[in-house]
Amino acid sequence: MVKFLFKVSGVLEGVTDLEPVDTPQQPFEYTFRIECTKCRTIHDKAIQINRFEKHEMGGSRGEASFVFRCKECKYENSANIERTKETLHYDENKPVPILEIDARGLDLIEFIPNGKFQAKGTETGTIFNDIDLQDSEWYDVDEKTNEEVSITEVKWTISRS
Repeated sequence: MVKFLFKVSGVLEGVTDLEPVDTPQQPFEYTFRIECTKCRTIHDKAIQINRFEKHEMGGSRGEASFVFRCKECKYENSANIERTKETLHYDENKPVPILEIDARGLDLIEFIPNGKFQAKGTETGTIFNDIDLQDSEWYDVDEKTNEEVSITEVKWTISRS
């Protein structure tokens, strides 16, 4: 089993506490490109992992957030994901881990930000919960202060912990 940390970094102006909108009622579908560690085949489609779903693993080995059988070598791969309690703050310049991932038989090689994120205004506490980071940036106006708020230079990193 390999443990990964999925981290986010970026420049936050006028907002803080950036995190995915990820609740049982509105689960975030974490989208990744993956590679089988047994045969080194990169899966041709991006996969989605929802931390609230559980899938049976073959051979009665329990459950995982994601179970996948490689079409090349037929090896069964799995991953469990857990959300950390961390969020990205406006005054941080280092990557912050937002997910812990236990993977068997697969490497996560790229994150695709398909989903909504949320942050709150640093001065007003206004909640922005419809943030789209597919272009690695987001701009809006905090209506309570009439000031522009933004998230720019967003970077996603996946590292072994």
